[in-house]
Amino acid sequence: MSSYKKPVVYSDLPESIKYTKDLSPLALPCVIGRKTVSNRICYQPMEGCDGTADGAPGELTERRYLRFARGGAGLIWFEATAIVNEGRANPRQLYITDDNVDKFARLVEQIKSTCLKENGYEPVVVCQLTHSGRWSKPNGYPEPMITYNKPVMEKTPIPAECIVEDGYLDSLVEKYVKSAELCARAGFDGADIKACHGYLLSELLNSYTRDGKYGGSYENRTRLFFDAVSAVYETCCKDFIVSSRFNAYDGYPYPYGIGDSGIPGVPDFTEAAMIAADLEKRGASLLNVTMGCPYTNHEVNRPTVSAVDEPPYRSIERMIEGARAVSKAAPTTSVIVSGISYLGAWLQMYV
Repeated sequence: MSSYKKPVVYSDLPESIKYTKDLSPLALPCVIGRKTVSNRICYQPMEGCDGTADGAPGELTERRYLRFARGGAGLIWFEATAIVNEGRANPRQLYITDDNVDKFARLVEQIKSTCLKENGYEPVVVCQLTHSGRWSKPNGYPEPMITYNKPVMEKTPIPAECIVEDGYLDSLVEKYVKSAELCARAGFDGADIKACHGYLLSELLNSYTRDGKYGGSYENRTRLFFDAVSAVYETCCKDFIVSSRFNAYDGYPYPYGIGDSGIPGVPDFTEAAMIAADLEKRGASLLNVTMGCPYTNHEVNRPTVSAVDEPPYRSIERMIEGARAVSKAAPTTSVIVSGISYLGAWLQMYV
């Protein structure tokens, strides 16, 4: 028997969600840093988990991105690519190194030439750089590297020896810089310092209970994130886009997530706005707003009819509110909002 649950119609879309059938704004060009994007359609970074053992793009990786290129999006946000082997989310996750950078370069060139041939322009291609943290599985089984124990995500406590030390975190700035330099060599137009969905930098942002230089205060929790962004900006050429896809709201109560207002499902975007403003000051010219964690509370940014007692459009409303707060705090930075297409068939019930 099917487990499908018929959506409940709550009311008309709220005023905060504007609906139009006019898609012409998506065809408008926009400027990001010193790059011009031919339209406002973006392929978000979604892993295929089909790289080679050494981290290079595999046959299926290439097929996927060439299909994206033919599709004509102005911005292709290349999937999560590890900065260290121990930070890979699976044995097939991409991992850019000196030994395989030429294979990345070949794929980037193919993406751009294919889009140029099919659509008359080259897309802007940004590579997402990641350390998987608690989600690390470089050998195919969990090898978590956490910043603190988080009961809301752990069925059983992760052993204390899995908590990364400050010295290890110190070493990662140069890893981000090295990976960004390799991205530039490969022809990517920019790099995303990933800080979302509970991965390492994302978890640091909510490490309120961690001791030492990377926990507690806002300054400490953002230290590695901001140091990595600043170092990449100062090292790479100024034509290179420095960006980040980051969580504006984790969807967990304090002290386990940023953005907790004290009311379940209602974010406080004060810290998200602070982060956005500080990223802009450090050279970021592109921000991608997201929320929650796809493994534990996906309903925070994806409409659902069963996980929470709220209308399906509420998650979309949260995303728009978050993007609005970020855009206001970083007025010279281009902002992408994730997840607004998730309404799908539900939309016809409200318009």
